Amino acid sequence: MPATDAVLTQILVQLEAMQLNQQAMQAKLDALGGTGKPAPAPLEPKPHTRSESTTSDTSEKGKEPVPPPANVPLAGSTTGPPPPRSKALTDKEREKLLYPGRVNLTTYPDQHGIIPHPLNWGAPTASVRGPVICSRLQSSIKQRNALGAHSGSYSIYRALSIAMGSLSPTHKPDYTMTEPPVNFPPQPSWSDPKKIVSFDPWGHLVQTVFKQEMDSAGLDIRPSIAVTKAHLKMSELDDAARRGTLEVDGNVVIKSRPVRNEDGSEGEGDNGVEVFVSKAAVEPVWYLPGVAERFGISESLLRRALFEDTGGMYPELITRPDIKVFLPPIGNLTVYIFGNPAYLSDESKVLTLRVHDECNGSDVFGSDICTCKPYLVYAIEECIRGAQNGGVGVVVYFRKEGRALGEVTKYLVYNLRKRGGDSADKYFKSTEMIAGVKDMRFQALMPDVLHWLGIKKVDRMVSMSDMKYDAIVKSGIPILTRYDIPDHLIPPDSRVEIDAKIAAGYFSSGKQVTEADLVKTVGRTWEETEH
Repeated sequence: MPATDAVLTQILVQLEAMQLNQQAMQAKLDALGGTGKPAPAPLEPKPHTRSESTTSDTSEKGKEPVPPPANVPLAGSTTGPPPPRSKALTDKEREKLLYPGRVNLTTYPDQHGIIPHPLNWGAPTASVRGPVICSRLQSSIKQRNALGAHSGSYSIYRALSIAMGSLSPTHKPDYTMTEPPVNFPPQPSWSDPKKIVSFDPWGHLVQTVFKQEMDSAGLDIRPSIAVTKAHLKMSELDDAARRGTLEVDGNVVIKSRPVRNEDGSEGEGDNGVEVFVSKAAVEPVWYLPGVAERFGISESLLRRALFEDTGGMYPELITRPDIKVFLPPIGNLTVYIFGNPAYLSDESKVLTLRVHDECNGSDVFGSDICTCKPYLVYAIEECIRGAQNGGVGVVVYFRKEGRALGEVTKYLVYNLRKRGGDSADKYFKSTEMIAGVKDMRFQALMPDVLHWLGIKKVDRMVSMSDMKYDAIVKSGIPILTRYDIPDHLIPPDSRVEIDAKIAAGYFSSGKQVTEADLVKTVGRTWEETEH
């Protein structure tokens, strides 16, 4: 009977596994014996073809794998953090011990031994839905049902830590006592595959609902949401309390403890206030069919665009159409809740909402060229007042720096604006000249977090953005009242931004701006601000 490609592939895989085992054994002997004898030349990764893509184990069936030197963890082991790197091993030898198999660029649905763990997005319970598994560890790789990696863009730092030897790739997290201190119970939206498509609604309960799969089956399953409680401390809120516009009620807002002097004694000055909050950090987990539907495109087009425009970073977006979940390398979001979280799904309670897109320059460092920080602070105060009046407030903070264009592009636009005459009529044109679009943010996925929280209506939305308003209403959540930023909170140099947005159709309850008015709104030049 003639040998098929599949049989030949299996033979080749076993031969290569035997050679890798010999290399690992030689490396161990060299490290222990200190002979300085070089290890055998390692196998070089072969150009990928379909017949060479089969995932292989590091040992033949029935044989124990060759153990690695004590200073380097073998992928698939259960050791803790590795000891310091040994000088006896070269980086090439360490690479072979960390990653003993061939380079597997991709897999295929019909590949031998590849059986993804069942994952039914939108199922009514966690057990029926199944865990999200994206790990490439030997204990999980054959049951992977998701592409990408946990922690979004921070997965790169994990890779660097492993490469440098400071982190074992097989470190098993201990999730004891990490469960949420705040109850976020299942909502009907969790089992609706159209309501939540951009993250895992069960992501904060992984430690409990998938404990058996983690402990008994040894699968590498990780939380993608973490919930905690904290006290928020901001100088702007201190000032508001001193002015009397923010009440110290001893529940939502409390007095801060006195500051300490250098000698350890208590200072006499007023240290302001603190605000009690519940908060959740949410990593992106995309259900690709649902994401594609939100954007009004086909799943195949979405996959191809993600593959091509990440430099081909994820080949299995193309080769594994059976895997429908992708953890993209993008920033996450954070939810801040003011008041009782149980009120989020209670339609009898007044809910105040701010959806805020990141602006590091303003939010953190106080740049006055935009209104981001004043708007954020104003919204936080409104959320606090809403909670103090018996309702609940929510601020959702998305990592979409510079309208999702990034800080480099944003600063290039700043340069163009200041050199070309910073007038409101050129505000959006300046961005388009560099980035090609005036705004690369999409809000189609944004309402997912509101559905996860169980929000059914928004009484007060602090936002001028029609994109955000339309996305929320379109998702089935009505918004009763909208609030724009009060005029007295707008920094003078950011009037350019505000007027350009109002003229472009952004919501405004007061001042109306026409195209003819825009040329009159001019920002400061660099010369005016240099000292």
